[in-house]
Amino acid sequence: MSEHLNCEGLLRRDCLQLGLGAFLGGGLATALRARAHAGESQTPPSHQKEAHLKKGKNTSCILIWLDGGPTHYETFDPKDDAPKEIRGEFESIKTKIPGVRFSKLMKRTAAIADKLSIVRSIRHSHGNHGAGNHYMMTGAPTRIPVACGAFVSFHPSYGSVTSWKRGAPGGLPPYFSLPNMSRSGGPNFLGAKHAPFVVGGNPASKSFQVRDVSLPSNLTSDRFLGRKDLKGSLDRLRRIEEEAAGDPVQALDEYYHQGYRLMDSKPAQEAFDIHRENKKTREAYGNNSFGQRLLLSRRLVEAGVPFVTVYNGGWDHHVDIFKGLNSRLPPVDTGVAALIEDLDQRGLLDSTLVLLLGEFGRTPKINKRGGRDHWANAMSVLVAGCGTPGGQVIGATDRKGYTAVDRILSPENFASTIYTKLGIDPDQILYTPDGRPVHLVSDPNPIQELMG
Repeated sequence: MSEHLNCEGLLRRDCLQLGLGAFLGGGLATALRARAHAGESQTPPSHQKEAHLKKGKNTSCILIWLDGGPTHYETFDPKDDAPKEIRGEFESIKTKIPGVRFSKLMKRTAAIADKLSIVRSIRHSHGNHGAGNHYMMTGAPTRIPVACGAFVSFHPSYGSVTSWKRGAPGGLPPYFSLPNMSRSGGPNFLGAKHAPFVVGGNPASKSFQVRDVSLPSNLTSDRFLGRKDLKGSLDRLRRIEEEAAGDPVQALDEYYHQGYRLMDSKPAQEAFDIHRENKKTREAYGNNSFGQRLLLSRRLVEAGVPFVTVYNGGWDHHVDIFKGLNSRLPPVDTGVAALIEDLDQRGLLDSTLVLLLGEFGRTPKINKRGGRDHWANAMSVLVAGCGTPGGQVIGATDRKGYTAVDRILSPENFASTIYTKLGIDPDQILYTPDGRPVHLVSDPNPIQELMG
C-alpha cells in the first residue's frame, strides 16, 4: 500500500485540495499573508499557578505521527501467550525495562527503553481515520459522525494551540509539520496564522533546501540586498492619503518584510541547513527521508521552535501486515531511538517532549488478507523527555490485546499531558470568533505517571 494512501483511497495530495491548500502548500508568502489576515480571538490567562506550567514555557514537542493506525501487537504490546491468529508472526524481545518486552523489530527502541515510557491503555470509540485522527491530534472528539476519509477540523490541534500560546524566537514560525500536515493538524477557529509551516522535500537529498528560506539560486546576496534597498526606497514614497487606510500594497509590504526577516534570520538558516550535521550523526538517524526529518526536527527545537510534527503515512495495514512492517518498522525504530539518544546527549531531552503514535491500534485477529483492521479499544503510545520518567509501562491490555483493562486513559488525558508539559493550562475556556465558549480539553487531568 502506498505510503500516503489509506483504506478510504484518498491520497494526501487529494486531502490538501479540500480547502486547505492555500496555506499548506503555498509557500512562505502565502502563509504569512494568511497569518496577517487571522485575528487573535483569544486572551491568555492572566496567571498560571502551577510550577510545572511555568517550567513548560521553555519546552518543545516533537510529535511523530504514524498515519493510518500503527499496530500495538507488532510494536510495544506483543502477546506471546495469545493464539497464533492473534499473536502474529513476530517474536518479542527483551527491553531495558525488566519484565517488559517489545516486538522483535523494535530493537533499538528496546535498548533505550530506560529513557522512555510506553502507555498501553489509551482507548476511545472513534474507529475510522477521520474521527480517530481528529481525536488523537486535538484531544477533542468529533461532534458529529464523520466519514473514514474525512479531513476534519472541529478543534485546534496541539501544534496550533502551542503556536497561539507560545510563539517562537528568532523569526522562526512556532509550528512546523514535515513533510505535510496531518488531516486534523490545523488551527480551526484559532485562524490560519496558527497553521503549521509545512516543509516538504526530502532532507536526505543532497539538494535539499527549504522553499522561501534560502535565496533563489539565480539571486546573489548582493542582488538580494539591492532589491531590498530599492523596495525600501519605493515604500518611503508618499502614497495617496485616501488610499492608505486600506492599501493592499502596504499589507503586502509587511508580508515581504517578514519574508526578508526570515531569510536574514541566522537561527532559521542554521536550523534548516541539515548538511552541517556530521556524517556520523546523519547515519545514526538513518539515510532515509524519515530519519532525516527527525534530525531536522531536532535542529528546529534546538533553534527554539516549540512544536514540530513529523508525519509518516502508510500504517493502514489491512493486507500483508508482516511484509509491510518488515520494511516500515526498522527506519522508525532506528530514527526514533536516534532522536531520543541525540536529544539526551545534547542536554535537550529534559526540555523536549517526544511522542510516537497514530490514531488507533489494530484488530486482535489477523484477517483473511493477512492484515489487521482498525481498532480503537487499544493502542500504544511512546512518550519520552520533558520530565517524563523513563523505564515504565503505564496501563495494560488484556491477555489477547482486545482492550485496555488497567489504568484506562482517554485522548483527553493524553492532550492534557502534552499541554501541561508545554506550559499551557488545559483547564481553560477558549472563545471562537463568534463568541462560542469551547473547553481546550474537557478533562484537564494529565497522565500523572508521565509528569515526573
